[in-house]
Order: sequence, then structure tokens, then C-alpha cells
Amino acid sequence: MSDTTKEAGNGSKRTYHGSCVCRRVRFEADIDLSQGTGKCNCTSCWKRRWWSVKVRPADFRALGGEEELSKYRPGAASGHGGHCKHCGVTPYGFVDAAEWNDGEYVSVNVACLDDLEPADLLAAPILFMDGRNDDWWHPPAETRHL
Repeated sequence: MSDTTKEAGNGSKRTYHGSCVCRRVRFEADIDLSQGTGKCNCTSCWKRRWWSVKVRPADFRALGGEEELSKYRPGAASGHGGHCKHCGVTPYGFVDAAEWNDGEYVSVNVACLDDLEPADLLAAPILFMDGRNDDWWHPPAETRHL
């Protein structure tokens, strides 16, 4: 086990490094892909082709460029999000606790994980959510397009 891998239940967490296309926004996160990734059919996720993985805030570290995000909050230690003002990519976003989730988390765009191997992503389970119908607990009838 390398120094970037940590035991986590049945799977293991690995430290991934991520960035937007222009690399102005950079981060790292300890992620256990065996816990699954998510795809949703709501308008926002559909139009962005969002494929995400949930990360606990304690396992997420911004490494630079937060001020380049469209939802930058000056003076805040966390909670930044939105797209990069230069390249347009949304690398991550903070999500507050709500009735449809189990507490606050950081939603990380898997396409922004620079050192993620495609085989590791393909092996990760996918949770489909029917956000278009506000039914976050069930998959939509059709998922092939997600």
C-alpha cells in the first residue's frame, strides 16, 4: 500500500489530484471509488454531463485557484464552487446537508481527477438519480444517455 492509499472499510481511499482544464483551480481528495459514483438526470447535471463522486469535507483539500471559481466566497475557508472563470470547467462544488443526502459533502467531477485511471473509474459502481422528477432515491427509467 502506497503512502497515498488509506484503509477505509471494505475498500480503500486513495489520494487523487485534480484540476480544471487550465489548471488554475487545483485540489486533492481522499476518495474510495468502491463506494460509488453518481449520475443524475436533472437539468443541471444533464447539461454539464456531470459524473461525480462524494467526498467528505475533511477528505477534500483545495490547493489553489479558489478565487478563479465563479462562486468564490471571499474570506470563506470552504464552500467555494462554480466553474473556472477561464476555462469554464466545474471541478467540484460543496453541497449542504439536505433531505436527499446524508450530510454535507464535496461533489467532485470525476473528469477533473488528473491521476484517475479509466479502468478504476469503470470498476466503480454508479448510483443513478432521477433528479428531473425530484426522486433522488431511485434511478430514472432510462440511464443509457447519462
